[in-house]
Amino acid sequence: MSYSQFKTLASVKEAFGIQTREGVRFLPQLEPLTPSSMLQSYLGYGLPIATATGSEKVRSELIISPLLIEVRQILGQRISFFSGEEFTVDESVGLAGICDFLVSRSPALIEIEAPVLMLVEAKKADLRLGLGQCAAELVAAQRFNQKQGHPIEAVYGAVSSGTLWRFMQLVGQVLTIDVADYTLMPMGQILAYLVWMAEN
Repeated sequence: MSYSQFKTLASVKEAFGIQTREGVRFLPQLEPLTPSSMLQSYLGYGLPIATATGSEKVRSELIISPLLIEVRQILGQRISFFSGEEFTVDESVGLAGICDFLVSRSPALIEIEAPVLMLVEAKKADLRLGLGQCAAELVAAQRFNQKQGHPIEAVYGAVSSGTLWRFMQLVGQVLTIDVADYTLMPMGQILAYLVWMAEN
């Protein structure tokens, strides 16, 4: 059993007693951040390749990874992020497997340390297909933080094609899903949202 077995939000709700709120914006109105010249240059080269090939792996490597590196730099390297890392919290209930991206408020880079605050799932097309898997990963993050003695009020998730992003927030047993799809460009707005989630 693994995160990928949760193909729908209904399966997560049934397995973990989660309630959902849809269409509610939890992100505040934020001024866009100015991306570094390095990020602008990198995405200038990488974005056409990522959108042309369309694979999740390429989109992850050429769009999502550089954005998360930028967030880490903006926050003075106070956070860490992991790509394609094993994150097994409770295999007996399916909270096991590999996460596309995991962000921790700990600066440690060798092993995942609590509190885990954000999970990002990469999908190449229909973002709805990643919502159940991402929601299960949020439940795992919440339980991991509690086990490690670092509970935090909210954990955040994103399902992204690289060019489109959809965000969710888990507080207690309530999963809030912002059904709006946010576009990558201008990238300063997505950066602002990611930085805000990493700090809250």
